[in-house]
Amino acid sequence: MSNATNPCVSGTLCEVLFYKAELIVIPVLFLLAFLVTLIILFVLKCFHKPSHLYGHHRNDKDDTQHHHNTHRHHNSNRRHLQGIDAPAELNPLEHEVIPMTVQPHHDMQNSSPAVPQQTTGRHPDLFQLVSPLPLTFSVKQDTTFTLHRAVMDRQPVILRVLKESANAREHQYFLGFAHFLSELGPHPLIPKLLGVVSVQTPLMIAVEELEHRDLLSFLWRCRQDHTGQEAPCDMTERRIFTMVAQIASALEYLHSKNYIHGNVKARSVLVGRDLSVKLWGLGPAYRRKTSTGSIDVEDMGMRKWQAPEALARQPLQQSSDIWSFGILLYEMVTLGEPPFPNIMTSELMQHLQRVNTLKKPPNCSNTLYSIIKSCCQWKPKDRVSLAELIRKLQSGERSADDQAVLRVSEPLDMEKYMREAGYGESLN
Repeated sequence: MSNATNPCVSGTLCEVLFYKAELIVIPVLFLLAFLVTLIILFVLKCFHKPSHLYGHHRNDKDDTQHHHNTHRHHNSNRRHLQGIDAPAELNPLEHEVIPMTVQPHHDMQNSSPAVPQQTTGRHPDLFQLVSPLPLTFSVKQDTTFTLHRAVMDRQPVILRVLKESANAREHQYFLGFAHFLSELGPHPLIPKLLGVVSVQTPLMIAVEELEHRDLLSFLWRCRQDHTGQEAPCDMTERRIFTMVAQIASALEYLHSKNYIHGNVKARSVLVGRDLSVKLWGLGPAYRRKTSTGSIDVEDMGMRKWQAPEALARQPLQQSSDIWSFGILLYEMVTLGEPPFPNIMTSELMQHLQRVNTLKKPPNCSNTLYSIIKSCCQWKPKDRVSLAELIRKLQSGERSADDQAVLRVSEPLDMEKYMREAGYGESLN
């Protein structure tokens, strides 16, 4: 056949291919739909901002609406907790790496010990090298938390980890203490609060680590005669003045916040790489804030550092910290000796009522000893004020001996120390 629409010529063999339009159009439409869907998903992913709440005890209604709520904030100057979201599948105590999220600076709700916060995304840094922190010595075996060392943002930190066996009350106390630390705000002479794991277990508080750890164990290392070795420290009278002046400044900051420390002693002070010190041991201050006001001194390991009014179960005053500060000075000049070593804690109150005071240590100058006595006066009103104490410490630092190194040749006897400090009585 041959016509206008048929190119085949009569007498020739032709192959004619017929194409149906549906076979081409339908796949093209499917391809276009797929590309449009892919573009829409990509745009949504780029512009979507996730929102999470940390450490907030919510009711059922809040659970359904918390992604749509915005928090009103009344004080933009307050220090804020950082949320560190530990994935449930990771065990942070087995050298795992824990991703961390960071939060913008929002104010905290005063009504709740747990702090509601929102996150804006993932932080590139991680918890790493998590390992148990060896303690100088352990007195209480039933503590509800453990301490671990870790690295966060290339900075060594201490993790205060709540045990899995903790009950609801202990959970609330743990988060309340974190809130208390955040409320204190940053201060150069108080360890930095770096973050809190508040919604995943185990709950954790991350605080900066100071290289030489607590002052008491540091003093014990200083007391040895390091003949032919590089000594870990050279404790001179001037260094003592420098350190205690820093502690007094931290105490002044706490008092300005209307807090009483209630636990001033060498074990409550941390020592940094450059031998600067920061005041810690804030647990009693938090307990006093959340209770009726008196501190529990049934812990025999605290009694020899407590002022007479604390031993008599009377309300503490800021001058009670001044008494304990005098005991701290005694610890430093003796390189870690316990106060009142020959007095039983059960007899300490009667001993102090007879106007007995700490004996002058052999290495102690008259200037240092006069400051110790001005702190440890029986009547609170007779004790030196904190402002005057700081002035005396600054004046003493300028004239103190910076050459003679304090040494105690007698090696540390831990059993003897525990007994003389009062721990032996509490442990029977």
